[in-house]
Amino acid sequence: MASGKFYDTEGADYYLSSAKLASDYADVRFERELRLFREFCLRGTVLDVGCGSGGFLFQLKKRWPNDYEILGTDVSGGPLDYAESQGVPVVRGDFLQQDFGGRKFDVATMWAVAEHLTAPGKFLERIHLALRPGGLCFVLVPNLRSLAVRLLDAKYRYVYPQHLNYFSAQTLGRLGKHAGFEVVATRFTHFNPVVIWQDWRGRGRDVSNVERGELLKQTTALKQKPWLRPVKWLYGLTEKTLGAMGLADNVVVVLRKK
Repeated sequence: MASGKFYDTEGADYYLSSAKLASDYADVRFERELRLFREFCLRGTVLDVGCGSGGFLFQLKKRWPNDYEILGTDVSGGPLDYAESQGVPVVRGDFLQQDFGGRKFDVATMWAVAEHLTAPGKFLERIHLALRPGGLCFVLVPNLRSLAVRLLDAKYRYVYPQHLNYFSAQTLGRLGKHAGFEVVATRFTHFNPVVIWQDWRGRGRDVSNVERGELLKQTTALKQKPWLRPVKWLYGLTEKTLGAMGLADNVVVVLRKK
């Protein structure tokens, strides 16, 4: 993830697809991330590193318009164009080379970004410099110890070339500490049984960007169906149980600048 070329070329049929963009801006998309974020930060200046199309920042500002000052940064042009079209302010280019005019932030986020980076440690070090003393950093990545990985191993669709790094809670925490942070919380979140079923049945075949987009579209639509509330309750209980066992799909660490 140095130039963003992949996301503007080969990956554009997914990252710029109508299904992906609609999902990014659906109210249900960042429910878990927003809930966790609000637990630790009720107001302040927020920098979203690897913001993509800007969906998280859009929801943050939409729900709490007076509480946050937002800024996104990324290297891929198309998604940033979309973010700006939705009113999300962005800075373009290599994050490691940005100085933001000497500006400091209260909070930084990296939602499903670190696994795409050749040098995630350097990104955390740069975030450390960009934060005010005591500032927070939220880092979410796929969980290498998840139930999906344990069941499917390399057949799991998220074990693929776009992911350059794989993390457990322990290795992610150590990465944060090495960059000068302390770990204040570790959480396990998200669970997609449809993906497990499809990947088990597909026996590790490649999943096209079109298929990924369609699944995202379908699951986003299902999350918004009122008549599925009993199923959603059971799903939520399952996710919570897996999270307590450290087996959910993603792991999140909340870091504080020392």
